[in-house]
Amino acid sequence: VRRIEGHTNRIRSLRFHPEGAWLASGSEDHTIRLWDIASGECLREFSGHAYAVWAVAFSPDGLLLASGSDDWTVRLWDVRTGRCVRILHGHGEPVWAVSFSPDGQTLASGSGDRTVRLWDLRTGQCLRALQGHTHSVRALAFRPDGRFLASGSNDETIRLWDMERGTCLKILRGDRPYEGMNITGVTGLTEAQRASLKVLGAIENLPSGVSNRIRPSAPSTILIKKWCKKGS
Repeated sequence: VRRIEGHTNRIRSLRFHPEGAWLASGSEDHTIRLWDIASGECLREFSGHAYAVWAVAFSPDGLLLASGSDDWTVRLWDVRTGRCVRILHGHGEPVWAVSFSPDGQTLASGSGDRTVRLWDLRTGQCLRALQGHTHSVRALAFRPDGRFLASGSNDETIRLWDMERGTCLKILRGDRPYEGMNITGVTGLTEAQRASLKVLGAIENLPSGVSNRIRPSAPSTILIKKWCKKGS
């Protein structure tokens, strides 16, 4: 067991180099550090981000390191020299996740602006902005053959994207106890109970001109009463 120290603030991301001998760490001290696992020595410090570094990832060949930051940028670094070789601008919020495609030609980045951006690493151009999530995108992973990309979000969904077309193929979401229950017009609920039911899958779509005093169907009333008793 080895203890490695050097950062001056919280560490937010870790990634092993493809060859396994080095480890990259991204920190709230605005830096990335490259560590030799055997000796615990800091081989290199990558400085340039203006704010916290939330995500780091190595290219498949181990020559590039990508970092996503609270400064809304993605930076690409030469692992051998520590030099920043490209800054990718486009996101409108912090960048929480970065991932290289298996062939090393494309980088995906996920952001608080609710989008996933695909970048051409040869030109630095944004190829596509994948939209659909309703909250921050926090995790990304390519399928080993590179055909599909998965994105995980604070909206509690995983989206599967077709890399060739840039379309969302499937949305994955865990079952919630009140999924799809329509609480439009239900009376007797506090705002806190109404909000909690929505978190648990209930929906509320009040058409214009429809009163909040419309009574729900009997089954919905029973379910909601049971939930309110349990939650009280």
